[in-house]
Amino acid sequence: MPLNPETSYLHLSNDGAIQTLPGGAAFWSLPAEAMSPLDDGWLITEFVCAEDWTNWEMHPEADELVYLLSGEVALVLELPTGTTTTRLSDRGAVVVPRGVWHTASAFAPSRMLFVTRGAGTQHRPRVSA
Repeated sequence: MPLNPETSYLHLSNDGAIQTLPGGAAFWSLPAEAMSPLDDGWLITEFVCAEDWTNWEMHPEADELVYLLSGEVALVLELPTGTTTTRLSDRGAVVVPRGVWHTASAFAPSRMLFVTRGAGTQHRPRVSA
């Protein structure tokens, strides 16, 4: 049965099972007790990014794959050697190393696919200069 990755997220558990979850706002509004079991395994999400992210995020448990399906974005990573920006157009991917704070700027409405391990994810506000 086909899935729309924008409205159905996938959780790949450590035991090899795949669980379909409601995507978009329905997922992000789940209470903490519903999110907690998803800390083990990998989450695959897709969404349209039409504007700059309002926060930074960091995943301490694993690297994250950020795959641009269409559009144009810049991923900003705070690496130990300094901040780097990688601009992607049309298609492309960036691997964000575990523990690295990152954010994104959108130059056009963009479709992005994310593969990440959610355990311990942290957020902080993005302050404009």
